[in-house]
Amino acid sequence: MATVQTLDKIRLSLERHLGKKIVLKANKGRKQIITKKGVLEKVYPSVFVVRLEDSQNGYSRVSYSYSDLLTANVKLQVYRDRDREKDKLNVS
Repeated sequence: MATVQTLDKIRLSLERHLGKKIVLKANKGRKQIITKKGVLEKVYPSVFVVRLEDSQNGYSRVSYSYSDLLTANVKLQVYRDRDREKDKLNVS
């Protein structure tokens, strides 16, 4: 069972990456996985918000809870600034 401290650690690690470009992989059920690029926009006590780059509609926003990261329903990768390689976000 996830404790409050575990979820707080996840939130704090996300706060360090506010405003950075990320790749979001979300499991939508029934073997449907979406992969989108975006920017980590806001971090709240229970959820975080990602602004997705959508070529058709401009921008859209999605929010997920920290337990989604803990259960691996959502995975994030952060782009490094220096060499533009993806860096896995450590949330454990």
